[in-house]
Amino acid sequence: MKDLKIEFKWALIFVVMMLLWMVFEKLAGFHDVNIDKHAVITNFVAIPAVAVYVFALLDKKKNFYNGNMSYKQGFICGLIITIIVTVISPLSQYIINTFITPDYFTNISAYAVNEGKMTQEEAEKFFNLNSYIVQGLVGAFIMGIITSAIVAFFTKSKNPTT
Repeated sequence: MKDLKIEFKWALIFVVMMLLWMVFEKLAGFHDVNIDKHAVITNFVAIPAVAVYVFALLDKKKNFYNGNMSYKQGFICGLIITIIVTVISPLSQYIINTFITPDYFTNISAYAVNEGKMTQEEAEKFFNLNSYIVQGLVGAFIMGIITSAIVAFFTKSKNPTT
């Protein structure tokens, strides 16, 4: 467990960053008055998300591997962070949709229906807590693996000894 201290720390930092991002989106109106811009704006969360992984792997490299980390070691670190974030994601979704933005599903459903993108039934089936929990689990895992693979490449040591 001591060996995973850095991964747990950065997974929690990642979750807090995501919660803060949702607060930002809510305060900026992307969950209500500016909901038409939400689909574009929400993608920018990738910038701080990747940054968290970069800082996490650099932390692991410096403070656990003494500055000498292989690609495999970096990828495993990122994978562990991804697993922790994925496990926490249902709780994150609950917090987001219950406390941060409780009207989001109503607003996004109305927007999708008004724009002719979905029927009311389709919107209700897609925009709900259970659906978002599943999407969050799958998305966190897939994006975490991809991010880990890329960030591990850039944070590995040039000539690792392992």
